[in-house]
Amino acid sequence: MHMADALVTPAVAGTMYVCSAAAAAYSIRKVRLDTDTRKVPVMGIMGAFVFAAQMINFTIPGTGSSGHLCGGMLLSALLGPCAGFLTMIGVLLIQCLLFADGGLLALGCNVWNMAFYGCFIGTLLIWKPIMKNGMTRAKIILASILGCVLTLQLGAFSVTLETMASGITELPFAAFAATMQPIHLAIGFVEGLITAAVLVFVHEARPELLYGASGEEQKKNRLSFRKTLALLAAAAALTGGCLSLAASSLPDGLEWSIERITGSPELESAGGIYQTAGSIQEFTSLLPDYAFKGSDSALGTAFSGIAGCLIVVAVCVGACCLFKFFRKKRSA
Repeated sequence: MHMADALVTPAVAGTMYVCSAAAAAYSIRKVRLDTDTRKVPVMGIMGAFVFAAQMINFTIPGTGSSGHLCGGMLLSALLGPCAGFLTMIGVLLIQCLLFADGGLLALGCNVWNMAFYGCFIGTLLIWKPIMKNGMTRAKIILASILGCVLTLQLGAFSVTLETMASGITELPFAAFAATMQPIHLAIGFVEGLITAAVLVFVHEARPELLYGASGEEQKKNRLSFRKTLALLAAAAALTGGCLSLAASSLPDGLEWSIERITGSPELESAGGIYQTAGSIQEFTSLLPDYAFKGSDSALGTAFSGIAGCLIVVAVCVGACCLFKFFRKKRSA
């Protein structure tokens, strides 16, 4: 659901940059007060996992469309809403700059649509209330599915609102919303199943890693902290380096919806700010569309998956050091 620059005007894009920046500033302030230093490697590894998982578009049967994991709900169920949101920003920023996935002008929209709802709405309104009286496998599955469906519906609806506010006449609001919502309902359900599978594994292996885990649940650890992270890191590498090669070539839910209405999966944009944003992305995107420039080789996709995972880890851990996240309190 990465929006392209042509879907928003500079005014709408700027507004969404401000909204996303405000949420990021709030998150930074909150995370700097957190003293759980173990979250640093979790941010890096789970950020890499979400990056890799987003490379795998899964087919939605009978539609001619595909979808992919957003990841906000998954990250925040492990890291909490604020740290999860900041990790998602890192993933989306790298996708935008290095892989030209999503427009630079539309980055504020993409952060809001794909990260804010999953990390804050999904966690605080779905995950936290359901887990209030203890975590079980059934509760995790229920919260994952409900959270992903709800937040993806909100994200899809926000896309239609942003294009309407931008005056994109090619995408009439009623028709666009009526196309976007059903397809993202299906995508959200599949994302919920994927999210549930990962979180159930963590619950069985190291329940203390889950957001809101009680003291009793933290005593049920079956695997060591390092072994659990090693398995998640291996899953990220396998997903990005190998499974990404099997991704569906069908257009994702957003592109599919646009094509159903306009006859083309992309819209044209004109203007100096669009050209500037495009030029910046062309310069920074070393692996556009997750491939070597001018090549459709599978090696380029595999390399993009592995390289992207490593860069996400470096950015997340680097940000923790730069902003002094998760610093232990000094003893008196």
